[in-house]
Amino acid sequence: MDLIFSILTNKFFLTFVIPSSALSLKFMLVKWCRRRAKSQGDDKRDLINNVKNFINFALIVSLLAIWAPEIQNFALSIAAFAVAIVIATRELIQCVIGFFYLMSTRPFRIGDWIEVESHIGEVTETDWIKTTLLEVDHKAYQYTGKTLFIPNNKFFAIPIKNYNFLKRYASHQFSISRNQSVNPYVFMPQLLAKAQEYCSDFVDVGTRYNHMIERRLDVKIAGPEPEIRVSTTNVGDTVVSFTLFCPTNRAAELEQALTTDFMNLWFAELHKIASDAP
Repeated sequence: MDLIFSILTNKFFLTFVIPSSALSLKFMLVKWCRRRAKSQGDDKRDLINNVKNFINFALIVSLLAIWAPEIQNFALSIAAFAVAIVIATRELIQCVIGFFYLMSTRPFRIGDWIEVESHIGEVTETDWIKTTLLEVDHKAYQYTGKTLFIPNNKFFAIPIKNYNFLKRYASHQFSISRNQSVNPYVFMPQLLAKAQEYCSDFVDVGTRYNHMIERRLDVKIAGPEPEIRVSTTNVGDTVVSFTLFCPTNRAAELEQALTTDFMNLWFAELHKIASDAP
């Protein structure tokens, strides 16, 4: 009995058993969460990331508790080198502190689109040292295939823009510039009718989503009805600007369709003007 007790309380034995158990538990929980997310069609990446970080934290705390006396004696023996160690590991310490800052303030969650400096991407994972992003082309609303690794200490000094509401629906804006040979107001009703037709299949969902964003942000945003505005450049060319509150995965498709309609109407009106000319 004493032998079994001594084995179970042996620090080297516990140092082997606790990490093995923690890693096995983490593997089973992550696998269960992914299976459940697949069956329910939900995004559980935020939950999986939190499970990983919690188990890693519990594992480190457990190991520190086991070896606390030895660590304390070691720390006292190298007290003279403490300043040098802190300086050498300053960036690493700042990253760990940055992780706790992110966990406490929650400026974003796994799956959100954020902008950090000039980079925009979807958050896929956060750990004690870094945050991983899948880069997104904000204009095309598509993944570029690049992966960004941002140290957590960066989030102390730079602003974070959260585009989580734009991941599903976006206020997509684009412009078409032409010369002054045609008056665009002649075919503006037709162009607006085309825009409304293209948006008709998601207008109900878009309206609810638009109102939800306005309530949460307490601001007025464009939409849900499409808008078309005419202006001019500094050299007098005509600029027709479109604003569509639409699903992000259809923004490029709708832009191309409306550009096609605009060009057809423009050249039809230009041909008509040329035919009527004496």
